[in-house]
Amino acid sequence: MAISKNHVLKLYKTMLRESEKFSSYNYRLYALRRVRDTFKDGKSLTDSTEITEAVHKAEETLEIIKRQVVVGNLYAAEKLVIEKKAEKELTSRQGIRESCLDGDRNT
Repeated sequence: MAISKNHVLKLYKTMLRESEKFSSYNYRLYALRRVRDTFKDGKSLTDSTEITEAVHKAEETLEIIKRQVVVGNLYAAEKLVIEKKAEKELTSRQGIRESCLDGDRNT
């Protein structure tokens, strides 16, 4: 059975999406990095059996990621300083953007 490019792309995007759900900053970045690196390395595969094996391994890894996200959310810890800082910057940027838009509406 041939694996289509669409199937691989969908699997890649799903793995990235699921990896984003980790509540732990370190686990989240590690999972994202591993998914990207693994798929980047898999780009060079040409043999159909190797591709099929790699896709099956990725599907198994996706299931592991899903399970670990659930377990990680059961025991979620306080956010790290770097995460709090990023959230603060994001909300301040949104506030600035909204105030600029309100200023445009008033003129």
